[in-house]
Amino acid sequence: MAAFVLVNNRGHHRIGITASRKAAGNAVQRNRAKRLLREMFRLSGATLDSLQLRYDWVFNAKSSLLRVGVAVPVEELHEIIVRVARAERNLLAADQE
Repeated sequence: MAAFVLVNNRGHHRIGITASRKAAGNAVQRNRAKRLLREMFRLSGATLDSLQLRYDWVFNAKSSLLRVGVAVPVEELHEIIVRVARAERNLLAADQE
């Protein structure tokens, strides 16, 4: 999956999902990919809440997503959250200087 992250001014995280016909296949496959991505986001709620800022998250489904369960995308999202948290710490430290 591809992920795009942008800081928002709201008190909560927001999610956007794209699943194109070219990337994910027919309607059944696209809907399954979107359900998997929504579930991945839901399962990562506690980790997302550990971030100091709130973000808009946009995920682009890829065809390989349909060949794995929900555990692999959850791990990938956790890695992305770790990178975002690191960037967030750097940003907040630069603002304090």
